[in-house]
Amino acid sequence: MTRSVRRTRWPLRLAGAGAAAVLALTACSSSSDSSDAAGAGKPGSSASPKLSGTLTVFAAASLKESFTTLGKEFEHRHPGTRVSFNFGGSDTLAASITGGAPADVFAAGSPKTMKTVTDAGEASGAPVTFVRNQLEIATRPGNPAKVSSLKDLTRSGLKVVLCDRTVPCGAAARKALDAAGIELTPVSYEQDVKSALNKVELDEADAAVVYKTDVKAAKGKVRGVEFPESAGAVNDYPITALKNGRNTGAAQAFIALVRSADGQKVLGEAGFLKP
Repeated sequence: MTRSVRRTRWPLRLAGAGAAAVLALTACSSSSDSSDAAGAGKPGSSASPKLSGTLTVFAAASLKESFTTLGKEFEHRHPGTRVSFNFGGSDTLAASITGGAPADVFAAGSPKTMKTVTDAGEASGAPVTFVRNQLEIATRPGNPAKVSSLKDLTRSGLKVVLCDRTVPCGAAARKALDAAGIELTPVSYEQDVKSALNKVELDEADAAVVYKTDVKAAKGKVRGVEFPESAGAVNDYPITALKNGRNTGAAQAFIALVRSADGQKVLGEAGFLKP
């Protein structure tokens, strides 16, 4: 697993003295549900204390691009804070949390992996679904293997990569394959969706079953192929603050940002579906 801290500025800001107030109001007015989840730590609340220190967020690998963007925005809204991310397979992250790894927020790629954390009593409050994600086949640019369906992945000589069945993208892929009645033996099982996609980007595989968001984030390094069975294997992404987190106020404020209109816009532009 890797840890990354981003400190650069968010590129889209309104000019003038009212900018901070406009952004804060947007973040805390997305819905009454968001307000309930944010509690006293929601950004823009006059009752909230000034936030500071490091916020540690464990998040599914597929959230890397959008959460990195939101982390920059969070730091901009709350000077004196720093967001440290740990992106990886949700099952590995959950195991780290239950094993005592320090973290303030967990954003999982499926309810099943979140359940590992809640069953261990590590969550602070009930997790809330903030986005959903759908599968897509990633092929090399131009789709030289002419893949147009899940069944095509069974062709002799085609090198296909899947996420491990224990991680959300792998479990979703298995569900889609079962629905199609397809048996598929991949050349490798990867521990997170980025690793599976990377095999195609490096020409080490002809295709991989990943998320639409990952294909989009690859920016032309792969080509996406939709398939109908993916509609029955959509993953919900839950998020929660953690009981033993060291920066409770910042954790609640970050969750409020993720669920706000601004946060949902960033996630939607990345290809995620509304909860």
